[in-house]
Amino acid sequence: MIQPFDFSADYILEDEVVQLRPLTNNDYDLLLPFALNEPETWKYSMVPLVGAQGLKTYVNTALAAREEKKEYLFIVFDKRQQQYAGSTRFYDINLAYNSLQLGFTWYGSGFQGTGLNKHCKFLLLQFAFEQMGVDRVEFRADNNNKKSIAAMQSIGCVIEGVLRNHLPLPNGTRRNSIVLSILKHEWFSTVKAALAQKLNYK
Repeated sequence: MIQPFDFSADYILEDEVVQLRPLTNNDYDLLLPFALNEPETWKYSMVPLVGAQGLKTYVNTALAAREEKKEYLFIVFDKRQQQYAGSTRFYDINLAYNSLQLGFTWYGSGFQGTGLNKHCKFLLLQFAFEQMGVDRVEFRADNNNKKSIAAMQSIGCVIEGVLRNHLPLPNGTRRNSIVLSILKHEWFSTVKAALAQKLNYK
């Protein structure tokens, strides 16, 4: 059922494996161990979440973007491990054009390769296409991040092209960004069913 998206609402998305809920200032301590102990997690990130100050900046920037009605960030809770695993977000939300981007996704090393990401993506795509009513969900990544690109293709994303020298990196170089997407008709015709089958949804 299509509903107007409300940036001030607290949307909770969940299944038997994962819960996604809006990030708050109170979640700082839940993510701090990742920021202190797993710097490799943000090797390809435009917003490195490294160290206590890096995390503080990350959280404050994300919450400000929600206030400005640009982004909506979720914290990820793994129900199987009973631990917080990382975060993901909708960004570049353009309600007038029925489009958004899904990204800034990261998980701690103990949650990578466990199938958690596919559960998250199913819930987020279902919400975007079936509740928000968007026509297009876009994904971007560093073109060198082959692991992330493979993960996006595995959920049904279509590669559209590469933006050359697209964004500056913290080391002073510039990255090439690969662009992928899923369209509404693709979600309903093939992507949803294929992803649900991978998750053993009935």
